[in-house]
Amino acid sequence: MPKQIFIVDDSRIVRRLVRNYVESRLDYIVCTEAEDGLEAVGRAGEVKPDLILLDLVMPRMNGLEAAAALHSMLPKVPIILFTLHEGVVSKRQAQAAGIRAVVSKTDRMDNLIEEILNFVGVARAATA
Repeated sequence: MPKQIFIVDDSRIVRRLVRNYVESRLDYIVCTEAEDGLEAVGRAGEVKPDLILLDLVMPRMNGLEAAAALHSMLPKVPIILFTLHEGVVSKRQAQAAGIRAVVSKTDRMDNLIEEILNFVGVARAATA
């Protein structure tokens, strides 16, 4: 069974781009999406993902608050913060919230794929 990834970002376009990129390069599926931290916390228990990709700046509940709540619910599920604002969060703040890695949206998408592979293992990386 493919690994399942939960994408949380307030931009529908970003969610779609990340979904398409991840699913075209890995044997993973995006099991669900949420547009803010509050929605993510409400859905996480029912979908039980293998990994959560989480934006930082979102309405209703930001990524740090959502990460802390998600980590307490699903402590073994890795959380990757995928954000334009990586400089705003210190390594200590990220770790305290249960975030295992921070990836900038301005980096190459292959950096995101590498981080996903670090935490959920190698399934099949497609050749680019």
